[in-house]
Formats: sequence, structure tokens, C-alpha cells
Amino acid sequence: MTETVRAIHVGVPEDIEDGEAVVVPAERTGTGDGIAVFHCDGEFYALDDTCTHAEASLADGWIEDGEVECPMHSGRFCLSTGEALCMPATENARTHKVEIGDDGLWLHPGSST
Repeated sequence: MTETVRAIHVGVPEDIEDGEAVVVPAERTGTGDGIAVFHCDGEFYALDDTCTHAEASLADGWIEDGEVECPMHSGRFCLSTGEALCMPATENARTHKVEIGDDGLWLHPGSST
């Protein structure tokens, strides 16, 4: 039986500057990986934090135009779909749902957008 992880309060939108990301640790997500919550062009997205190509934190990457570039080998991923957009990344990143509520940002681990 798979354990369902409840929504995780990440903070308020103002906590994450545009072009930045925060990581919710694996211990809180229950998914086996930390989840990076990105703020890009006024929208919020969430991907597994570990690049699918190498052991690097996507939260440390360059965030622009709806994409994140891995800081290790420059593979890029679409923030809304997790699609690997260029080599060396060939495997898509897993996405997670992020909602903005009256009381802040909520991450839904394991639930796609």
C-alpha cells in the first residue's frame, strides 16, 4: 500500500523571489527526493530536485523563460511539464502540483500538475 503524503505548506509566495527556488527536503516530501519549488515569471512550479542526468540540485540551476538549466552539465527542463529539453538530459523530471491558497504556497508531492 502506498502512503499518501498530505499537502506541504511551503511558505508565502513572497518567500521565493522570481527566478529562484527552494527545496523541500525528501524527509518532508515522502517521495525519495527533495522537491524544488520554482518561481518563474510570476508562476510557481515543482520538480524533483535531483537532475535526471547527474547528481545535481536543479534548485541551484539557472531559471528563466519557464525552464531550469542544470548547474552541472547545462541540461534544461521545462518547469511546467518536466520535459528534458536538451542533452545531456534525456529523461524527464517528475513534476508535482503547487497551489497558491489564502494562507500561502502548498506543495502536493506525487500529484502532477
